[in-house]
Amino acid sequence: MALVSADSRIAELLGELHQLIKQTQEERSRSEHNLVNIQKTHERMQTENKISPYYRTKLRGLYTTAKADAEAECNILRKALDKIAEIKSLLEERRIAAKIAGLYNDSEPPRKTMRRGVLMTLLQQSAMTLPLWIGKPGDKPPPLCGAIPAASDYVAKPGDKVAARVKAVDGDEQWILAEVVSYSHATNKTSWLRGAGNGAGPGLSGVLAPMCPRAGGRWAPAAHARSLQPQDDYSVLFEDTSYADGYSPPLNVAQRYVVACKETKKK
Repeated sequence: MALVSADSRIAELLGELHQLIKQTQEERSRSEHNLVNIQKTHERMQTENKISPYYRTKLRGLYTTAKADAEAECNILRKALDKIAEIKSLLEERRIAAKIAGLYNDSEPPRKTMRRGVLMTLLQQSAMTLPLWIGKPGDKPPPLCGAIPAASDYVAKPGDKVAARVKAVDGDEQWILAEVVSYSHATNKTSWLRGAGNGAGPGLSGVLAPMCPRAGGRWAPAAHARSLQPQDDYSVLFEDTSYADGYSPPLNVAQRYVVACKETKKK
């Protein structure tokens, strides 16, 4: 997509998002009167200390209206989330296009290595802005949501943060956090991976995809082994030979960067 076309579409989507936000506030203001009536009705019932047929019928009608109002607001919010996701996708496509152009432009000076503190801040921001999947009653969480694994034919897309198996200088293999730049269908391999802020590498087949939308136990209990809220971290132990037991103390890691590791078959 051309940059001008992308900018035009983003501007259009931002306008639509603005209108949806206004609609949300209008819907919320409209339903407030009904919620006040529910509260007042409960107060009268407590004062009279009885539930008469009149109050029972009145509350049933008020709650039916409240439910309909909540569903209407929810539908508007879902549309707004879709607009946000589309905007982020367009921005990501533009960023990846610029990155690929930079990778293959020999006239540009080499990129400087990103400082670890800056990198960790960027990674945390990326984890916090990951879309939150909120399913409707009866919906099952999609692949890559929380602990739900990817489909067997899943291909990492440009911009995906993935766990990639690479060979270190000493020849040993290790897992690193990397960003997909492109994928070769001819070789069925991820052809370019940018290590988290430091350089790029060719042709890697050992890739584990991270989760794409977040999930919280309140909305999608099936997406986690235990009940997690959207902002909760995992407590992770890392192999570290500098410690007596071979592991570092537990570190909190954002949900986005925790994936199930496939066991490799020994030949």
